[in-house]
Amino acid sequence: MSGAAIQIFAVLLGAGLLLLGAEIFVPGGILGAFGGLLLLGAMIAGFPAFPGYGHFVAIAILFLVGVAIALWIRFFPRSRVGQAMTVSRDESTFTAVQDGLDDLVGAQGEAKSDLRPAGFALISGRRVDVVTQGGMIDKGATITVVEVEGNRVVVKRTET
Repeated sequence: MSGAAIQIFAVLLGAGLLLLGAEIFVPGGILGAFGGLLLLGAMIAGFPAFPGYGHFVAIAILFLVGVAIALWIRFFPRSRVGQAMTVSRDESTFTAVQDGLDDLVGAQGEAKSDLRPAGFALISGRRVDVVTQGGMIDKGATITVVEVEGNRVVVKRTET
């Protein structure tokens, strides 16, 4: 057993496991792929690090990774972090459009930010994300809602 070979094995194994774990929090597959490659490297490095037992080390790594993945799938969704990262409600209740925006057509309000051309306005006591018909409107100006299309509220400067 060479000390350097064991160190290389330990570094590859540790880094591979860390990258596989990081894949859960940084999705995209790149960290998981690198983690898998490092674990493959650890399996290969296990042969010179543990002469005569390298194949047992490789099988043990495969077995432990499989057990870790199975435990992760079983217990992570119920953990506090897992519940914060996943959708816990039925998506059938989700809506993409805010309720009551259609009632704002013709209503007047005040621009609460510079509308260049998008910004926020206070209309009928509600803070609403709005967009102008094309021009810019200064903060504090009186505005009128001319159109509502889904969540898009179009306003123009009120002529006095």
